[in-house]
Amino acid sequence: MWHVLLLNGPNLNLLGTREPDIYGRETLDHIVQRTCDYARSQGIELRHVQSNHEGALIDALHEARAWADGVIINAGAYTHTSIALRDAISAIQLPTIEVHLSNIYAREPFRHISLIAPVCVGCISGFGAESYLLAIHAMSLILAKQAGGDPAE
Repeated sequence: MWHVLLLNGPNLNLLGTREPDIYGRETLDHIVQRTCDYARSQGIELRHVQSNHEGALIDALHEARAWADGVIINAGAYTHTSIALRDAISAIQLPTIEVHLSNIYAREPFRHISLIAPVCVGCISGFGAESYLLAIHAMSLILAKQAGGDPAE
């Protein structure tokens, strides 16, 4: 079984009530539960961390070096502003997938720039809560390829 950090950044704790026409009505707790269930079916155990504080997100990334095989991150607004998160992702040298609920490229121009994308293996954006499930699928393929085996082992 693989171990993956699921990291959610600022304001994602407000999902379900925050701008539901953009982010949907599903709560973060429900999204995380569905994602954990799907991950288990793919041979992945998730540990979830959500914080509104940049330093806590960086600490979680640093700690993941000791136990994780990969990272799935929705950095929220820090996607567009945080060189520190970018540097932490680069430093831990774990395959990392960037996730967004909304299509950041169909929104305000400042959201079109991701500072973390260059150090991630890919980005999944615009599929609502399903973006997380797509990221799990992609991570299972990445980890299986690295291991040279079956993702369910």
